[in-house]
Amino acid sequence: VQLQASGGGVVQIGGSLRLSCAVSGSTASAYFMAWFRQAPGKERTFVATIGVSGAATSYADSVKGRFTISRDNAKNTLYLQMNSLKPEDTAVYYCAADSRDALNDYLLRTFSYFYDYWGQGTLVTVSS
Repeated sequence: VQLQASGGGVVQIGGSLRLSCAVSGSTASAYFMAWFRQAPGKERTFVATIGVSGAATSYADSVKGRFTISRDNAKNTLYLQMNSLKPEDTAVYYCAADSRDALNDYLLRTFSYFYDYWGQGTLVTVSS
């Protein structure tokens, strides 16, 4: 399976962006999916995850209430709607996917270790 992230860019503080992650080479509905981000000089961290049907979501505390993860399995696409953006949201955002049954566990889905498939990343810069 291949993942292609897009939608990043430069946005002002308080603005919004929607990231997309197109899935190809397989059926998206077979995969648990997530967004991670990596700020300059820092480790990659969890942002949000979604179950195979789209019903089960979980968010990092830092983005809860501002970001919304969703998926359209008919379009083989994952989304991340980001509102009320802050300078600390500046990072490269990566989408990730995996199909292992263990990822029915919300907690495990927050660890990058459990995802075998990754997109190339899309840069989000929040500036004043």
